[in-house]
Amino acid sequence: MKIIIVGILSVLLFGCWPSRIGFKDVGGMPEEWERFYLQTLRISAPTCPLSYAAGLSESIKDGIQNNTRLGLTPNLNDAQVQLSGEITNYSVNPIALQNGDNAAKNRLTVSVVFDVNVTLPKKEETKLVVTRFADFDAGANFASVENQLLTQVNEQVVQDVINKLMSNW
Repeated sequence: MKIIIVGILSVLLFGCWPSRIGFKDVGGMPEEWERFYLQTLRISAPTCPLSYAAGLSESIKDGIQNNTRLGLTPNLNDAQVQLSGEITNYSVNPIALQNGDNAAKNRLTVSVVFDVNVTLPKKEETKLVVTRFADFDAGANFASVENQLLTQVNEQVVQDVINKLMSNW
């Protein structure tokens, strides 16, 4: 009886044992995907700093390369996943109003619309709209905290893009 129970437990335990362990997520994406291409983002938000599009584009490239099995290609035609996009909103607004209509906090909001084109296993096109924000004290000088806030927002945008690539295909 003990031998049968040990045998059943062994089969169940080793049947669920992972065949490979790693830090890069390889599930969810089609096997055919090897390379991606990202066109530097465009800006249509009137208050967006001109350097932000290039910085966010580089963050996305780094994030995809470091967290997926996809490699970056400089040639659009070599990519199975082609990304382009536009920063449509970059704004600072007051939140958490207190007495006398004074804001206790402000919020930096960034919105990006991505066009995702996939060539394999079949041609597909989809849009991804990402809106992310970071809050800061109203008494803080925005120029002095802007880089820190953009780092937070960029991390969230990159994660949303990766999540989209890893699902729904």
